[in-house]
Amino acid sequence: MLFRSRQPHPIEAEIPRLRRFALALTRDGVLADDIVQDCLERALAAWATRRNEASLRPWLFTILHNTWRSRRTRDGSRPDSRPLDDSVDEPTQSGGQWERMELRDLDRALGLLPEEQRSLLLLVVVEGLSYEEAARVQDVPLGTVMSRLLRAREKLRRLTDGEPPHMGDDARPHLRRVK
Repeated sequence: MLFRSRQPHPIEAEIPRLRRFALALTRDGVLADDIVQDCLERALAAWATRRNEASLRPWLFTILHNTWRSRRTRDGSRPDSRPLDDSVDEPTQSGGQWERMELRDLDRALGLLPEEQRSLLLLVVVEGLSYEEAARVQDVPLGTVMSRLLRAREKLRRLTDGEPPHMGDDARPHLRRVK
């Protein structure tokens, strides 16, 4: 008897990326899995009506992001700021002490970013979406993406350099008079 192997659905290859993004948004492995499941159900239900010109990855990230926002609104929940220590896969090579501390500090700093900045940073830097694709995913203008990314990178740099977080997200230093 000859078994034919089925061709994997194009969505299957994107599941690890979707889970990584959901985990970064929710900071909870169980909730991330639920959101990815909901996203996949919606994507498969809409597969036949999907416009062919739309790129698959941004389309899926849009569904996932909207699913997460809907759930957050419905549940009245806020993103959790706890570290991802239990959820993050261990590196394939064991890093040294400094690398682990840098990863821990980066994870902490990412958790301190506002959700809009954190999700855009993850979409562009980690997932490799273009600014235009990220703008479509978040349903914001391109200029908003650029300014949020600028603020996110600057805040992330400050936090990883050991500077204390400012009270306001866009806080600018006050001018002082020097004699």
